[in-house]
Amino acid sequence: MAGQGHGRRAGRGRAAGCALAVLLSAVGCSAPGSAPDAATGAVQQVLDRRAAAVLKHDAAGYADAVDPAASGLRTAQRAELTNLAQVPLASWTYEVAALDRDGASATAKVDLRYRIQGYDSAPVTTARTLTLHLRGGRWYVTGDRPAAGAAQLLWQQGPVTVVRGAHSLVLGVGQDRARLHEIAAAEDAAVPAVSAAWPGAWAGRVVVLVPGSLDAMAALLGAPAASYRGIAAVTTGEAGGAGAAPADRVIVNPDAYAVLGDLGRAVVLTHETTHVATRAHTSAATPMWLSEGYADWVGYRRTGRTAPQAAPELQKAVRAGDLPAGLPSDADFGFDGGADRLARAYEGGWLACRMIAAHWGEATLARLYTEVGAQPHREGALEKALSDQLGLTPGEFTTQWRAYVRTQLG
Repeated sequence: MAGQGHGRRAGRGRAAGCALAVLLSAVGCSAPGSAPDAATGAVQQVLDRRAAAVLKHDAAGYADAVDPAASGLRTAQRAELTNLAQVPLASWTYEVAALDRDGASATAKVDLRYRIQGYDSAPVTTARTLTLHLRGGRWYVTGDRPAAGAAQLLWQQGPVTVVRGAHSLVLGVGQDRARLHEIAAAEDAAVPAVSAAWPGAWAGRVVVLVPGSLDAMAALLGAPAASYRGIAAVTTGEAGGAGAAPADRVIVNPDAYAVLGDLGRAVVLTHETTHVATRAHTSAATPMWLSEGYADWVGYRRTGRTAPQAAPELQKAVRAGDLPAGLPSDADFGFDGGADRLARAYEGGWLACRMIAAHWGEATLARLYTEVGAQPHREGALEKALSDQLGLTPGEFTTQWRAYVRTQLG
């Protein structure tokens, strides 16, 4: 998937990346049948002017690329810019990735990159597919849709309300401002909680998106709503490894989040914020039991919750004589196996990280996480890190984990 996502249910889950809209026009074109590269430069110039219009909140300039005959599309584009008015943008750029022309019609693949002032050290990138028509020697946009795997944008769902916290920026659509302030306050508590647990450097600032409903959340993620029913929040972003990780977003499911108590909300946002903090050290080599287990460990770290309180589904299985044979697989964190299996996967990962912190120390747990994520491939990554940090083979670690699970939950 283009973005690596993680979720926490009213409960837990995982998701794909969020996206952003773009339209374009051209003040020149290639002759029919010629290579589209001849038009790409002219299109890019128009996009550059359009980007400037976004930053200046110039509605007329923003909509100028739309076909004059498409009055509905022009109206929608002006509305989008109005919806975006409160969002503090640091940058907004377009790049034409490909242009495929067929006579007076064309299809463009365009990447949009944007950063929010004071929060994003690297841009969010999204891909759009545009259809265009040549009219009077000029290209005009006639259609705009997410590229395959991309998603809807928050400001396409309505006017964005912006609430600033000490460590957070909360962007909401269809939400009461008081609710957004409550989420900002909870996020402001989550950020220092994560910084106290995670020794690595990170921005210490989080952008939270709060759409109006479960369906709206799913649209931001480009996935069916059923995939996120009961999921209180997810984190979107690219896995890092080396270099600066792209910007993350925590996306709240307002339906599931609303039914949580204060502790549940705190755990959820601390879990998701941990994913933001650890993103640059999370890679394809990182097993999900470690990334999700570590996020849960930070979420529960100072709550005083006991193992039976935090792992009820796994305890039920253990007491029924179904002690897991091994650590949760990545597949166990999917939705296909049902809510109980998913809960046991999170609880098993959490207990593994809890055991490491208890027996080897919190600093060792963080070093293990960092070393695994620094490996270029999954194969052998965990084996090396377990040997270096704990002096154990994967088999020995699993044996100790199973004993720990039995002791804590049996």
